[in-house]
Amino acid sequence: MTAPLRLARVRPVSPAAPGEQFFVANSAADFASDAGTTWTVVDTPFPGSPANAASPARAGWTPGDSVHQRSFEFLAPSVPANVLGMAHNTGEAGRALPRQAFHKAATSVIGPGDAIELASDAGHVDPEAELAIVIGRKARGLTPDTARSAVLGFTIGNDVTSRDLQKSDELWTSAKSQDTFTPAGPWIVTSLDVADLAIGIVHNGTVLAPASSADLGWNVDEILVYLTSFMTLHPGDLVLTGFPAECAPIGPGDTVTCRVEGIGELTNPVKAASWEGSAA
Repeated sequence: MTAPLRLARVRPVSPAAPGEQFFVANSAADFASDAGTTWTVVDTPFPGSPANAASPARAGWTPGDSVHQRSFEFLAPSVPANVLGMAHNTGEAGRALPRQAFHKAATSVIGPGDAIELASDAGHVDPEAELAIVIGRKARGLTPDTARSAVLGFTIGNDVTSRDLQKSDELWTSAKSQDTFTPAGPWIVTSLDVADLAIGIVHNGTVLAPASSADLGWNVDEILVYLTSFMTLHPGDLVLTGFPAECAPIGPGDTVTCRVEGIGELTNPVKAASWEGSAA
């Protein structure tokens, strides 16, 4: 396995045009070091995906240029066509059930630091810290031998879920696809051994009981083989693999941090829905 590389989709802090995005890379082992916070501008890692094309180069933002982390903000790591998750994918109990995927709206994806917004009728809402697969190429009919060839790398996903709506909506659409219900980021890590990574949540500063990716019933390769048996995955798509750890309900004013070993932390504040009472 080659050394891990971090890839991120970012927006310059100033001046930034609407919708401007660039991709940057970093190979430093220590994320907090000087080397770890100085990135190199690179071409898009999602060739053939118009939504994931880099903005036209400008001064200081040409491939090969060095940019410090202070000069940009992290966006969600990709603009996906599809966001998918795996139901009941924890341990042997989940594996004993038929494999089942669910679809989340691509419009539910937000980046690090963006607010999770809760509608007044959302009821009991839980965050779910998950190892997320980032698809690097168009893929259909993958096999156990070819599954990893479709993977660009891994990021952190937060599968925010309304438990009350989950009970009343058997397809889970209203429970999981609400705007802001899929925070993702802050970056993609390539060449990562994901067999046994600690996964957990920090809720308002309280560390909840973690678990491991080893606790997932269906592993990464099996998930990709299953999904591509009935649909095509596209560059930039996100696949959430399952939530094996402890969670706690969230509400406006809270802060939730999702942790995945080897990747880092994804932190988002929580607030009341800004669109309620508006004509958005």
